[in-house]
Amino acid sequence: MNPLYLFFNLLNMAVSRFGVSLEEDTLKLLDSFVKDNHYPNRSQAIGKLIEKNLVEKKWKENSLVAGAISLLYDHHKNNISKQLNETQHDYYEWILATQHFHLNHDSCLEIIAVKGPANILKELSDKLIGIKGVQHGDIVMSNV
Repeated sequence: MNPLYLFFNLLNMAVSRFGVSLEEDTLKLLDSFVKDNHYPNRSQAIGKLIEKNLVEKKWKENSLVAGAISLLYDHHKNNISKQLNETQHDYYEWILATQHFHLNHDSCLEIIAVKGPANILKELSDKLIGIKGVQHGDIVMSNV
C-alpha cells in the first residue's frame, strides 16, 4: 500500500471537539474519576468510558474479544489446582497462555490470556471463579 495513502489516513484520525453539558453532581463524579484514575483531563476519561461501554456492548453481541482472567487462590484447598486445570482443558481452544505465580507459601495468582467469543470467555471465567477455594477472580476483555 502507498505510504502517502497511509499517512493521510492517519491524519484523518484527528481529534474532534464537542461540548458536553452535565449536572453538577455528575461533573463532580467525573472529576473524581479523572483524579482517581490519573487521567490527564476530562476528555481522556470520557473517551475511555465510551470505549469501555462499546466493548461491553460487543460482549453482549458475542463479538470476538481478547482478555485476561485473573484468579487468586490457596493451592492447598480442595484439590483446586486439579479442578482449575480440568476446567481450562475443557476450553483449551480459547486459552492462549497461562501464567502461574506463587505469592507466598499458600497463595497463588494465575493469569489466563484468552481470545474468543465473549460469551464463551465469560462462561469460562464464571466456571473458574466459581470453583470452591478461588478467593478472588475477574475477567477483563477488549475488542480484537
